[in-house]
Amino acid sequence: MTEADTRARYDTLMEVVRSRMTTRQFDPGYTVPREHYELILEAARHAPSGANAQPWFYIVVTDPDVKRKIADYFVDEQRHRAKLKMKFPTPNYRGLETAPGMVVVVSDFRWTRAFPTLNDGSALDKLYQENAARILLQSVAASTMSAHLAATALGYSVWWVTAIGQENAQKAMRPLLGVPEDLSIIDIFCFGPAAKPPYKRWKKTLPEIMSYDRYDASRYMTLEQIEEWVREKRHQVMYRDETKVD
Repeated sequence: MTEADTRARYDTLMEVVRSRMTTRQFDPGYTVPREHYELILEAARHAPSGANAQPWFYIVVTDPDVKRKIADYFVDEQRHRAKLKMKFPTPNYRGLETAPGMVVVVSDFRWTRAFPTLNDGSALDKLYQENAARILLQSVAASTMSAHLAATALGYSVWWVTAIGQENAQKAMRPLLGVPEDLSIIDIFCFGPAAKPPYKRWKKTLPEIMSYDRYDASRYMTLEQIEEWVREKRHQVMYRDETKVD
């Protein structure tokens, strides 16, 4: 393959990567072709994973009533966060029920046994178990991201719904989807035509995120600086157009 060929392949990939945009309000009148679900999850199954364990399972949700009940849970959770005064800029979770495409990402943490662990209950084993859990989540995230890019390549906007690890979320959603108690719902992946044109979110520049050979100490942030960023910038970068970020 020539240099021109490899660059052309890279440019094609980056066109998809850059155009992956989040929306939280979809065109509810659109129906996702069955073939598109399979194309998207075909990409997901080719992702890398620790020990090649492939610790993921995907549930395609097409039932409008199930989508509504999932949205109901997140709306209730949003209200709970507000009562706790978390001050977290939360999206309108009612958009979940308008998503033409919805895929629930499931994993089984028992697969951590496929990774380096002692399984003897020792203090050292606890450290290895924590690392094994990270390996599993990184593996599932790699597969989910492949699905996002495939959906983008098919012309869809996407929504990656995370932060659903709390036990209440598992108890609420497992029965809706027939998920066994031993398994965990990790994420929800929504996609479809956006109800209105999505916008590109702010991204750090390349010099801000990389260095050669050693960590660039000038990029280190103290806890106080991080807390200031959360107070002053988080609400901007989460939901605003990159052109409007100070």
